[in-house]
Amino acid sequence: MKKVIVFGSLNMDLTIECEQIPLAGQTVEGRGFFTNPGGKGGNQATAAAKMGAPTYMIARVGEDVFGSQIVGTLAGYGVDCTYVDTSSRSGTGVAMIIRSSGDNRIVLNRGSNHEITGEEVERILDRLGEPLDLFVTQYECSARAVIEGLAAAKRRGLFTLFNPAPAKAIPPEAYPDIDLLVVNQTECEFLTGLYPTDLEGCQTALGRFKALGAGGAIITLAGAGSVSRVGGELMMVESYAVPNVDTTAAGDAYIGALASSLVRGENLEQGMRFATKTAALTVTRQGAQQSIPTAAEVEAYFHLY
Repeated sequence: MKKVIVFGSLNMDLTIECEQIPLAGQTVEGRGFFTNPGGKGGNQATAAAKMGAPTYMIARVGEDVFGSQIVGTLAGYGVDCTYVDTSSRSGTGVAMIIRSSGDNRIVLNRGSNHEITGEEVERILDRLGEPLDLFVTQYECSARAVIEGLAAAKRRGLFTLFNPAPAKAIPPEAYPDIDLLVVNQTECEFLTGLYPTDLEGCQTALGRFKALGAGGAIITLAGAGSVSRVGGELMMVESYAVPNVDTTAAGDAYIGALASSLVRGENLEQGMRFATKTAALTVTRQGAQQSIPTAAEVEAYFHLY
């Protein structure tokens, strides 16, 4: 089996729940505080590994307790952390997460995540990457390093999957280096000016991404499902009605599960359906990486669907 190589962020999530998101200047009481390893890169790598894909992480943490805990947790999930190194200049990234009524608000301190350069990613890919491996990245590290990493992966024949979150501009020259772009509605609006809510809106937005040079794209529609083009036809995979406990890692679980499906040789439709099930089960649990299910758990939960 080909492998999944994730270049991305590793954060310690500090999470608390409250009845309502506080307004400006307002103090509210919270409950259920806990810490949990997270970061979009770490979450996506965890999902791919839990689904059984050989998964490698390219990242950086600080010389601190959070960093040690994050790396130990990733390794426990089966992620190869050979290329996770330690910074003496910056601490480990931290995410402050406020949960309310199944929704959340997140504030990031990138810490050592921003230190990795595109040249470092390229050197690692020279040692690790092979044609048709799957390279996954996001925008929680240095934007320049991410764009350079995508180009380096594409030159080496890897399949590139890009999740531009948090939403930032993609240089026009970078779109041809993206084999599969995965965006939610907010990211889609930032990049195209369109906030799709139905198939017609998705079709227009997908056309814009294609015109920009991306090989393909998926638009996720929160609880409604996800939309892409498969075999030239517009296809929507509807979501599942499940108890909504915590959406923190749902999008990352979707991407990691999709990546694992693609490296197994499944097609895009199969990957989207498997990813949708994985994301749905994730939101029934609290936390980031700890909420992401295994492939066996996904199969057991949805065996009647």
